[in-house]
Amino acid sequence: MKRSTERILTTHTGSLPRPQDLVDLLWQREGGEAVDASGFAARVTEAVADIVAAQIRAGVDVVNDGEAGKVSYFSYVVDRLSGFAGSAAPSRGFPQDLKEFPNYMAVRETKTGKRKQLSRPVCTEPIAFQNEAAVQTDISNLRAAAAEGPVAETFLSSASPGLIAMFLRNEYYPTREAYLFALADAMKTEYDAITDAGILLQLDCPDLAFSYNAMHFDEGIDAFRRRIAENIAALNHATRDIPPERIRMHLCWGNYEGPHHHDIPFKDIIDVILTARPAALSFEGANPRHQHEYVLWDEVTLPEGKILMPGVIDSTTNFIEHPEVVAQRIVRYAKRVGKENVIPGSDCGFGTGAGLGAVDTDIVWAKLAALAEGARLASDALWP
Repeated sequence: MKRSTERILTTHTGSLPRPQDLVDLLWQREGGEAVDASGFAARVTEAVADIVAAQIRAGVDVVNDGEAGKVSYFSYVVDRLSGFAGSAAPSRGFPQDLKEFPNYMAVRETKTGKRKQLSRPVCTEPIAFQNEAAVQTDISNLRAAAAEGPVAETFLSSASPGLIAMFLRNEYYPTREAYLFALADAMKTEYDAITDAGILLQLDCPDLAFSYNAMHFDEGIDAFRRRIAENIAALNHATRDIPPERIRMHLCWGNYEGPHHHDIPFKDIIDVILTARPAALSFEGANPRHQHEYVLWDEVTLPEGKILMPGVIDSTTNFIEHPEVVAQRIVRYAKRVGKENVIPGSDCGFGTGAGLGAVDTDIVWAKLAALAEGARLASDALWP
C-alpha cells in the first residue's frame, strides 16, 4: 500500500453511481428476472472502464471499479456463497435516531417513495464459496480499466463476515460465533483472490459502528464492544494469510441523511477497532455528526504501520465542499498522525445500493474533484 510520501494521495470509499441502464439490469437480476448473461457482463465491463476513467479525470489516485457489477455492498454475496435460501424481512428496522422523529420519517418516506428491497436470504445450510469466477471477473475488469490511465493503486471492496451476519440471518449454525467464522472461512477465498491479483482489499464493516444505532442500541456500549470484538476476530481469521498493508477497512455510522444523535462515539470503540489487522482505516470525518472527532488522535496513538483514510467529503449531501475546507480537514489529521499516514477520501459510498445514492451523479464527480484539489492545497501546506 502506497503512502503519502511526496504529496497527499486521495481515494474514496468504494461505491459510485452506475449508469441507469445498468442499474435497471442489476435490479432485474435482484428480482429474479431473466437477464442475458453475456450482455450483462459486457455492460459491466464497459461501465467499469467509464467509472475508472471518471475517477482519473477527477484526480483520484487510488481507484476501484465503483462496485459497478453489484446491486449493493452486501447482498452480492448471495451469488457467491452457498448455504442461503428463502428470504427474510429486514432485521434491523429503522435506526434508533430515526424512530425519535416520526414527522421527519413521514417526510422522508414521501420524498423517497417505496425503496427497492434487497434480497435477504437466510443461512439454512453449511456455507461455502462457490463462485470464484465472479471475483475473477471483478479483477479482470478493474485491471483492464486501470491500465488505460495513470493510477497510484487499485482496490476492490468485499463484505466482511460481520457485515454479512448483520444483514443475513443465521438459522443453521449453533452460535453467532460459529456463524461468523463459517462466513470468514468462506469469504477468505474472495479476500485471497483479490490480494493475490495485486489489488488492495477493502473490507466493508458498517457492523462495527452503524449496527449500534441500527440494531443494538438497547444492549449498551459494553455489550456492543464485545460484539464487535467477535466480528474483528472473525475478520482477522479470514485475512490471516494477507499482509496487513494489503488491506483497507471501512467503518461507518450509516450512509443516510438523518439525526445520527445516537451514533456510538468513535472514542468508545477506537481501541477495539485498532485490533483489526487491516493497515488502513477508512471512516467518516466530514459530516456534521463526526467531523469533530479528529481530536481523538490527540489522545490515541496511531499504531505503527497503520494509515488513516478519513472522510473529508460527505456522501449524503449535494453540497460541493470547498477545496480549502477539504485541505483544512486533511491537515488536521496530518498534523496529528503524520502526513505520510493520511490518504483522505469520502465518508461513505455514493451508491451503496444501485441507483439509490443521495447525491446527483454529476455532483459526485465534482465532489471528488474538490477532494483532489483540496489534497493539492494540503500538500502545498505540508510540503512547503
